[in-house]
Amino acid sequence: MCAALAGAAAGAGSPVHRAPMASLRVQATIKVGGTADWVAITPGAVWVGGAAPDAVNRIDPRANRRVASIPLPGEPCAGLAVGFGALWVPLCGKTPRLARVDLASNAVTVTAGVGPPMGEGGVTASPDSVWLVVDKAGTLARIDPATMRVRQRVSLPPGSYNPLYYRGLVWVTNAAGAAVTAVDAASGAVRATIPTGPNPRFLAAGAGAVWTLDQGDGSLTEIDATTRRPLRTVALGTPGHGGDIKIARGVVWTTMAHVPLTATDAATGRVLAQWVGKGGDSLAVAGGAIWLTDYAAGTISRIRVRDALSGAQARGGRVVNNASRSRLACRMRATPKGRMPGS
Repeated sequence: MCAALAGAAAGAGSPVHRAPMASLRVQATIKVGGTADWVAITPGAVWVGGAAPDAVNRIDPRANRRVASIPLPGEPCAGLAVGFGALWVPLCGKTPRLARVDLASNAVTVTAGVGPPMGEGGVTASPDSVWLVVDKAGTLARIDPATMRVRQRVSLPPGSYNPLYYRGLVWVTNAAGAAVTAVDAASGAVRATIPTGPNPRFLAAGAGAVWTLDQGDGSLTEIDATTRRPLRTVALGTPGHGGDIKIARGVVWTTMAHVPLTATDAATGRVLAQWVGKGGDSLAVAGGAIWLTDYAAGTISRIRVRDALSGAQARGGRVVNNASRSRLACRMRATPKGRMPGS
C-alpha cells in the first residue's frame, strides 16, 4: 500500500517546504487542562474544550490568558459552534448531551436526551437552528436553539458525523465512506451527495467552496458550494485520526498528529508549507492569528499568520516532494496510536 501511495503522489503537485514545529514563532502558550481540544472564536474570546477536568475554557486574546474555566457534565468530545448568543458544545459520556454556554454570563444549559453518538463529531448553527448528528445511524437533528428540543430529524448515511452550515446548506461528512451530503437548511431535504477522498471527517468553508480533511489518505477535497461538485483533491500526506481544518484569507489550515500545521493555498491547491513534530490536533484562525492546540500537553498556542507563512522559508526548513510526504504518511500509518480525541 505504501509503495502504491508513493508512486501515485510522486508524479503530482509541487515540492513542499517542511519545517520543524520548533521553528514557529509562538506569541503565547496557555495551559487549559490535561488535554486541549476543539477551538472556537467569538468577538473578544477564544474558547477551548478539554478534559481533566471536563470544561470549556475562555481565553482573552487581548491578554493571552485564560479568564474562565467553565465546568461541564461530560467531556467536550466534538467540534464547537457559535450561534444565538451561545457556544454549543457536544458532550460524551454515559449519557451524551449538548451543552449551551451563554456568551455573556458563561452559564451552562444542558439538553435532555440529545447528544453526539461518539467523539470527533461536530455541531453547527444555521440562521434558525442548531444541527447535530445524534446516532450512529446518521440521524441529523435540527434543534430549536430557544427550547433545545429537536424539531426535525433527517436520515443520512451511517457514518455521517460532522455538519457545517454554509450558503443555505448543511454539509455533512461521511467518515465511514467517501462523500459529503448537502442538506437544505430551510426544509431539511437532501439536495446532493458529493464524492470526496476516503473517510472525510472535518470540514471548513469559505470563498465559495467547502473543503474536507480526508482521514483515510490525508488529503483535502475542494467542493464548489454552488454546483455541489468536487473541484480537486490535494495530497497532504497526513492520514490518521483526529485533526482539524479551517479557512482564512485564502489559506486552508489543517492540523494532524505528527504534522501539527499545514498551509494550503485555496486558490491554487498548492501546499505552501508544513510543520512537523509534536503538538496539534485542533485549531482556529482569526484576527491574523492561528490558535493551535497541543492535545496531549493540554495547551493552546497563539501564532501570527504572517510569521507562519514567512517563517518556514526563513528558519531552515527543507523542501520535500510528494514522494517524501507519502513516506511520512506510511510512517504515520505504522505508528501505534495512543488515545486520540473521541477515539
